[in-house]
Amino acid sequence: MQGLDFLVIFAYSIAFSGLLFLTAQPLLGILQQEGYGGGAVVRWYFRRRNILRLRYSLLTLCLILATALLSLCFSFADARLSFLVAAVGYAGICVLFVYSFREARKVPFSYTHRAIRLSVLFIFILLVFTYGVICGLAYAALAAGTRVAYALLLPVPLSLLPSLFPYLLYLANALSKAYEVPKNRRYVARAKAALAKSRCVKVGITGSFGKTSVKHFAEQILSEKFDVVATPASFNTPLGIARCVPKTGLGCEIFLAEMGARHIGDIAELCDMVCPDYAVVTGICAQHLETFGSLEAIEREKGELARRAKHVVLGASAKNLDKGGSLLAGRDFAAENIALSAEGSSFDLVLGETRIPVTTSLLGRHAAEDLALAAALCQLLGMTAEEIANAIPNVKGVSHRLEKIEQGGVTILDDSYNANTVGARNAVEALKLFSGKKYVVTPGIVELGELEEAENEKLGAELVALDAVILVGETLVLAVRSGFVGAGGEDGKVRIVPTLKKAQEILEKELVEGDCVLFLNDLPDKYQ
Repeated sequence: MQGLDFLVIFAYSIAFSGLLFLTAQPLLGILQQEGYGGGAVVRWYFRRRNILRLRYSLLTLCLILATALLSLCFSFADARLSFLVAAVGYAGICVLFVYSFREARKVPFSYTHRAIRLSVLFIFILLVFTYGVICGLAYAALAAGTRVAYALLLPVPLSLLPSLFPYLLYLANALSKAYEVPKNRRYVARAKAALAKSRCVKVGITGSFGKTSVKHFAEQILSEKFDVVATPASFNTPLGIARCVPKTGLGCEIFLAEMGARHIGDIAELCDMVCPDYAVVTGICAQHLETFGSLEAIEREKGELARRAKHVVLGASAKNLDKGGSLLAGRDFAAENIALSAEGSSFDLVLGETRIPVTTSLLGRHAAEDLALAAALCQLLGMTAEEIANAIPNVKGVSHRLEKIEQGGVTILDDSYNANTVGARNAVEALKLFSGKKYVVTPGIVELGELEEAENEKLGAELVALDAVILVGETLVLAVRSGFVGAGGEDGKVRIVPTLKKAQEILEKELVEGDCVLFLNDLPDKYQ
């Protein structure tokens, strides 16, 4: 094959596969963020104005131009030298791509056991594909019989491979599921059996917003009297819950399981696994409307937990759900006379006929309302109103949920995990309580389906009284800006930047002692 034997081709294939795998890292990260949903990644990749697809298109164009030019320039030389020079150029461009994208990724690819298995399979597919392409093109070049044809035919088509990443990764992911899906089912089944054997009281907590906070608050209050285990962080899927359940089962008295849902049937699956005795539905809003299709579908899905449990606690915006067992609703508990400040909040905790004034260092109206929900659950589980009220002042907030941080005289409100309309409104209300200049950094709110533009315009209107609005990315920032200007805000107060890093550079130059900045909803890479 004009000086390129099969061993040399194999060596080149290994090198090209390694380079391609490194350049595919951003897409692997998106696949991980999507819960290894291959179809979701392909749909995301081909959405309008997808930045990553544009980057890969630019990479492909640069590779084609560089390899074609280098191959032509050295077409007079030996085939080995011609191909080697083109390969060096190919490698250089790939390395530059990897380096340039390094800072753009907010959530790096995590090498879990599953991710490593998928990566090995993906590299193998790249290797087979690359080896086949080089061999096929080498034979075609040999048949063409000219140096120029040989020089062009070999390197240039390899430059098109980045455009095939979504399909090759989809194939690798689909093949990996032949092992991963049965393995995960066994893992979940083992946890389900362990939960069934456990004598602890099981509580399911769901809702469009506030479920992690309510779980976290209830865990802290209940721990004053009971042995409690709660799913950590935002673990709210079958696999996430299974990670909290040892093979020997749970020896605690109360198990708090957060239950998330993005599709019809998710809550039923979680209920089958946990078999909750108690249910808390924090509230309902349009969050995840994109995947559910309608607010009614969201209500039906969240209501599945209420119908399955023996005892139910409903937040105010969930009062219309179809209930199952005995019910505590807004008339049975409440946070009334809420007084907000930059230092926290105070309110009257109402539990049945009992009314107790309490204070907390937690910021925002929703913190008081979430504490009332948690308190109602704790009372159902055997704590007195006085025990609950005494525990509330010691309750600590959840990281990245309107978390207050003092840094160099500047107050930072980290609400980067908030991604719903109710929480956003409450966070902005809390920001306005602070003195000094008030900044907000946000990319808008996603997964609202057909309501996305309207809700982001409403968010923009909420920001009018602030001193500066920094909008990040290209998702829904134009809708936020439109709402801001339409509500009377000064257009000069709004700045749009491509990345969070650029926003931080602006803040470093402008913030002075006494100012306050709210980071509202830091979107993962899949929304950039």
